[in-house]
Parts: sequence; structure tokens; C-alpha cells
Amino acid sequence: MFEMFREIKMKLETKRNLVARALKVGKNRIIFNTARLSELKEAITKQDIRDLKEAGAIHIKEIRGRKTQKKRKTRKRFGSFRKKVRGGKRKYVIITRKLRSYLAYLKKTKQIPKENYLTLRKEIRASMFRSLAHMKERILQFGTLKIKGVKNAKNTKAKKTRKKN
Repeated sequence: MFEMFREIKMKLETKRNLVARALKVGKNRIIFNTARLSELKEAITKQDIRDLKEAGAIHIKEIRGRKTQKKRKTRKRFGSFRKKVRGGKRKYVIITRKLRSYLAYLKKTKQIPKENYLTLRKEIRASMFRSLAHMKERILQFGTLKIKGVKNAKNTKAKKTRKKN
């Protein structure tokens, strides 16, 4: 019995495809009248399908859901706009890493005292420096530094006195 039902269902599936093509509707919207299955099985052409629809052997469900898009009732105001994120954080991260690594090098080679190191770390955190050269200028203001490659007012005086001796 189950095999017979499956056979009928398979035949109806092919008929359903034929009806969908003939009437230009979706397969899920098609409903067959089970009392008139013999007429449905005999239908072969598109014209047969159209005649069966007019006779009532085939019924088409209505389309469900919203057909038109609803218009917004509220306006888009401030607070609902999505802005693009600027690259400010990335820029901050790059310069901060560069300055901190240089400062760590100065501390490791004992070219800078710990107090100055801590103040410079705070200034880096506060984004006070535009570049490494800008930070080197600030380091020169401390005056008690022994940095190679950077001319310091006090370091140059010490060198001159040594040469005279």
C-alpha cells in the first residue's frame, strides 16, 4: 500500500512540475483535487492543465507575505548613523611602540635615569610626541642624558674641557 502511495506521489510530482511551468507559479502553491486524480494523470499538455484549472481540479494558493516594501516611519537622525572608523588608533599604536622601544633601549644601556624614563613613558601615553625626533628634543631638555648621536649642551662642554687637559 505504501509503495502505491509513493508511486502516486511521484507521478503527481511530475504533474506538479508541469503545472508550475504551464501556469507560471511556484510548486508549493499548487493544490490538486484528490477526487479528480484520474483526470490529472491523463493531462499531458499545457492546454490540458489550463482546462483543469478552470474546471477546479487544480487550485493555486494566494501569495503570502508583504508584496511592497514599507516606508520608514521614523527619520534617520543623529545616533543612528554608522560612521567609518578613522585610522587614528593604528597610527597611535605604531608611534607608541616605536617610542617605547627606543626608550627601553635608552634605559637598558643606562643612558637615561629612571625618573626621566617614567616621565617620558607618561608623555608617550598621553600622545605628546609626533615622532622619534620630537621625543629626542624633549630628552635634550632634561640635560642629564648621555645619548650617542644626539648633541647635548652639557655633553659638548664636558668634551671640550677634556680636550684642553
